[in-house]
Amino acid sequence: MPASEETGSGPVIHDHRRIDPVTGQVRGKHAASKPAGTRGAGRPAAGPEAAGTQAGGPAEDQPEDQHDKQEERDAAATQESPEEASEMVTGQVIKDGKQAADVAAQLAERTADLQRLQAEYANYRKRVDRDRAAVREQAVVGTLIGLLPVLDAIDQARDHGELSGGFKSVADSLQAALGRLGLVTYGEKGDPFDPKIHEALTHSYSSDVTEDTCVEILQPGYKVGERILRPARVAVAEPATGPDGASNDPDWDAAEEGN
Repeated sequence: MPASEETGSGPVIHDHRRIDPVTGQVRGKHAASKPAGTRGAGRPAAGPEAAGTQAGGPAEDQPEDQHDKQEERDAAATQESPEEASEMVTGQVIKDGKQAADVAAQLAERTADLQRLQAEYANYRKRVDRDRAAVREQAVVGTLIGLLPVLDAIDQARDHGELSGGFKSVADSLQAALGRLGLVTYGEKGDPFDPKIHEALTHSYSSDVTEDTCVEILQPGYKVGERILRPARVAVAEPATGPDGASNDPDWDAAEEGN
C-alpha cells in the first residue's frame, strides 16, 4: 500500500463546539470546520502534505479574526449615544406619566361609582326600614281596631261591677298585652274639648266651665303613637255666658224675652 494512502487513511474528527476547550474563547463561524484539538488534529504530522497543512494554519485564523472584528464594529454601531439615551428616558417618563394619569382617572371614576352605590344602598336600607315599620304599624293598627269593641265591653262590665274573678284576670292580661303593642287610652272628665281627638255626642251650657269642656266621657279614645284609632266620644259643656257677660244659651235668652 502506498505511503500516501497510509498517511491519509486515519479518521478525521471535526470540532463543532463554539467555545474552545483550550483557550475558553468564542470561536468564529469557521472554527467548526477545523479538526478537534490543535490545528491538523487527527491527521499525521509527518510528510510534506502534513507540513503544508500546518503551514496554512495561520491563514485559517484570519477569517475568525475578521469575524470578531466585524462583531466589535456591529456592537459599536448599536451603542446608543447619550442624547439618544436621554430622549428614550424622557419618552419613557412621559409614557409612564400618561399611564399614571389614566390609572388615577380610572381610580377616581371607580371611587365615584362606589360612593354612589353606597349612597343608593343607604337610601335603600332607610326606605326598606321605613316600609317595614309602616307595614308592621298597619298590621298592629288593624288588629287593635278589631279589638276595640272587646275593650268597650270590658269597660261596660267594669262600670256595672260585673268584672270579677277569672274574667277580670283575662281582661287585665288583654289590656296589658295591647298596651305593650303601643295602644294608649285617653279621655278624662274635665279635659278641654279638642275636635281633633274628641267626638262630641251631646252639647250643653254650664256656668261651671270657662271654655268648651268634656264634662262626661261616653267612650274612651284610643291611639297608637300619634295615630288616632278612635276619637274619644264625649259630652261637651260650653260656658253659659261670654266674656262680655251675655248669655250663650239661646234657650235662656228666649225664656228671658218671654218673661
